[in-house]
Amino acid sequence: MPQPSTPARNLSRTGVITVLVVLLVVGLPGLLALAGGFERTGGGDVAVVRNGGFFDNNRIRQVIEPGSGRTWIGFYSKIHRYPAQQRFYTITSEKKRGDTAGVDVVTVPSSDGVNMGIEGTLYFTLNLDHAALRAFDDKFGTRKFSGPDGESNYAWEGDDGWLAFLNQIVRPVIDNALRTQINSFRCAELVSSCALVQNTSAPRQGTRTSGLQAQSNNANIAKVQTAINTSLAADLESTLGGKFVTNIHFNLVRVTLPDKVQESVDRAQAAFAQVSEAQAKVASARADAEANRARQEGYNRCPTCAEIEKLKALPQGITVYAPGNPGGVNVPGR
Repeated sequence: MPQPSTPARNLSRTGVITVLVVLLVVGLPGLLALAGGFERTGGGDVAVVRNGGFFDNNRIRQVIEPGSGRTWIGFYSKIHRYPAQQRFYTITSEKKRGDTAGVDVVTVPSSDGVNMGIEGTLYFTLNLDHAALRAFDDKFGTRKFSGPDGESNYAWEGDDGWLAFLNQIVRPVIDNALRTQINSFRCAELVSSCALVQNTSAPRQGTRTSGLQAQSNNANIAKVQTAINTSLAADLESTLGGKFVTNIHFNLVRVTLPDKVQESVDRAQAAFAQVSEAQAKVASARADAEANRARQEGYNRCPTCAEIEKLKALPQGITVYAPGNPGGVNVPGR
């Protein structure tokens, strides 16, 4: 049987190579797209899927519930993951504990003009209703937010993106709620020690009045916290443009005074402590004087008793006691 000529064999080999290259160029992206067309969520996140094909639009395609199995989302679709569990936003003066780098305290004035530092934590949950998630992604999932480091991220780009969203959108609402509520109280109504530097006469520490003042402070702080929780839900819904967060609760942890005011309080407390110490010494001296006066009156009525007390006061080992008598007097048993 005659063998094909060399040019024919070369042509056949070239055709095979061409077919393989075409399959590689066309088939490999297709396989990758097919593999990438399946997604799933963990137990702590929910996903909003947007179309992203070459000839497709960018509208929302579907919402994937938390903890799902492998789900077909279409070729080249984009997935936006958001937290599905309770989240919190912490404001604190303790470094590395807050959600913003460094010391982070909301400073707002009281009704009598004292700037007060407010620390606390906001607890909330993203609304997992599909309609709410779609609206949320349309409003906040399609633009970037600047983080503390100056980098811009989408809200669905991990913890950095979510924190950037909270800092830019949610934090101003928290600050405004705190400012509104704190401004309705005087400094001493929230921090009892503030009265030490605002009033010329303050109750001594340890008295019943100071205890009542502390109880009043706690009640006022509870009022502030309740009012904030009531107003935050409405304020966030109004600011965000929808009921995108639920189960909102703000825990007011601490109210602090500015450094200079706190230094004045410390000095005032030290001064009151010195006054209390001096008053205690005066009271002790007065009690000693009253005791000595009563003792002397007893001796005047019983001179013998006075002599007995003198004998008891003599040091051990003394055998002669002769005040004004050169011969001395024997002290039996001593």
